[in-house]
Amino acid sequence: MNTPQEYIQSLPAERIEVVSQMHTTILEHLPAGFEAVINYGMLGYVVPHSLYPSGYHCDPKLPLPFMGIGSQKNHISLYHMGLYCNKGLLHWLQVEYPKHNKTKLDMGKGCVRFKKMNQIPFELIGELSSRMSVEDWITIYEREIKR
Repeated sequence: MNTPQEYIQSLPAERIEVVSQMHTTILEHLPAGFEAVINYGMLGYVVPHSLYPSGYHCDPKLPLPFMGIGSQKNHISLYHMGLYCNKGLLHWLQVEYPKHNKTKLDMGKGCVRFKKMNQIPFELIGELSSRMSVEDWITIYEREIKR
């Protein structure tokens, strides 16, 4: 798979529409500068080398990751590095999530898991996608991760 569309079309039929809608929602709300790519075998939203030539510290050949969507065996995962690094953004999500969904927020450090495909809060995902610019993410990344 070389493109986001190829990734989406490779998914099981019952996931294509949901992941496609998540992808479209993110693209509609993501601030300028981020690019949609295939990253780590899933949909990724990254800071391209043209804006951040250093790339990802774990593998500088890769662009700086920001968000991702992964179709796992029992759920769809939404990865957001800003949640891992920015306590204010994490708190915002924890407060806002119950306003959009009756299920309990299921997450790891920077990963939100959606087990019920009919209960994905697309509006909230759009808002989350819009809350950090490329410049904000680079500043946080260099301060919190790339030491």
